[in-house]
Amino acid sequence: MEWLEMRQLFPNQYVLFSVLEYHQEGTRRFIDKVEPIRAVADEDARTEFNQAGPGKLVYHTSSKVCVIRIRRRKYNRVRRKKTK
Repeated sequence: MEWLEMRQLFPNQYVLFSVLEYHQEGTRRFIDKVEPIRAVADEDARTEFNQAGPGKLVYHTSSKVCVIRIRRRKYNRVRRKKTK
């Protein structure tokens, strides 16, 4: 199902869904096709978001486009002391 269909099926609420297809432009992933799992109450959205497994997402259907921003962590280099 496409994101626009999801918005019509679950108007103005949080939804837990699986991501089936997406395309990436720079650091943004645009979600194209999804599989709905269930609606989520507003007060439970943060908890559900944190507990969602890989490939699953909680998002509000008021957004016209489902976009995820990708942030990459820069690893700090560990400096070792020189031993004699």
